[in-house]
Amino acid sequence: MAELTSEQQRDFEAAAFRTLVEHLRNRADVQNIDLMNLAGFCRNCLSNWYRDAANAEGIELSKEESREIVYGMPYAEWQEKHQTDATPEKKAAFEQNRPKDH
Repeated sequence: MAELTSEQQRDFEAAAFRTLVEHLRNRADVQNIDLMNLAGFCRNCLSNWYRDAANAEGIELSKEESREIVYGMPYAEWQEKHQTDATPEKKAAFEQNRPKDH
């Protein structure tokens, strides 16, 4: 494996994060509950992790601010445009597999 400087690693991780966020913005058909049931994380998790990283560096971001960074628009707007009701089966799967920190 190539030797990376800490700056290169940070830059590549940031690029991967930006690509993931852009991919999720383009896949509004994939609901957060689908992501949670399949992968154990969703867009809200990403926004929380982003906010946690900012807060760790002394930058205060609100939940709404970090969600807007991930969603590319205010969360309420994204919900109105893209969120659908989860089926009882999806809700049951989520409750069964819910991560302990959610």
